[in-house]
Formats: sequence, structure tokens, C-alpha cells
Amino acid sequence: MKANLEKTTNLVSRISVSLPPDLLAELDRMVELRGYGSRSQAIGEMVNFQLAEHKRALGNAVMAGTLTLLYNRATRGLQGRLADLQYQHIAEVISSLHVHLSEDQMLEVLLVQGPASRLQAIADEMIALRGVVTGHLQLLTAVIPPLHAPASETEE
Repeated sequence: MKANLEKTTNLVSRISVSLPPDLLAELDRMVELRGYGSRSQAIGEMVNFQLAEHKRALGNAVMAGTLTLLYNRATRGLQGRLADLQYQHIAEVISSLHVHLSEDQMLEVLLVQGPASRLQAIADEMIALRGVVTGHLQLLTAVIPPLHAPASETEE
């Protein structure tokens, strides 16, 4: 079974793409600068990114990703409000990491998972808080494996 699975993951389909010469030259420069093994690898990454954005726009796909926030930690009550929002959305906020960048600036990265539209709503709510300088939600077409089995499976 494993050998069969490995065989199916290596399957690819060949397509043809026509590009203007200047766009092809830009692609080749990017392939070289980023160290891709081929144009196909670079284009594949771009297609994956665009498909993730498309699923995100649809709103119902369960996705995993990060919410990155830069904020002023001196803003009264901001850290508490961010912590409260993380707790309110505990099913979607898997983990968080915060780093003190300077006396007043804090960088916080949240690992999130859930329906894309819900994650966007959570991000919007946090980014809109007074004291948040900027924020960015990055979603991927990936799902984090469950940390615990559902209660019905563990009670047997």
C-alpha cells in the first residue's frame, strides 16, 4: 500500500503555458534568485498560493495559517483584550507566540485553524483594536491534525 501511495504522489500532468518574453524573463530571474529547481516548481507554488486565496475567498473551507500582529504594548488594556479574544476563539486559536521588539512594540503570531471566513472575522476583530499597528492573516490549504480524539472514541 505504501509503495502504491508513493507512486500516486509522484504523478504530474504536463500543461503548456504561453507567456510574453518579458514575463518569462522575470519568471526565470525569480526561479534563479529563489533557488527553485525549475520553472514548474515556481509556477506550482504560485498556483497553490492562488488556490488557497480562492478557497479563502469562498469562506467555507477549513484552513490553517497564521495571524501576525504588530502592536503597541503600552496601549492600556490592549494585551488583555487580545488575550480575551484568543480565549473567546479558543477552538480556532491553536497557539500563540509573542516577542518584545522594543520597549513598546510587540510582535504576536497566532497559529489558527478553522473556516476561512471565521478566521478572517477573528483577524479583523483583532487588527481593528486600538494600539494594533498592523496585522496580516496568512491562510494555507492545510489542516492541522486534531490534538485529541473526539470524546466518543476515547470513552470506549
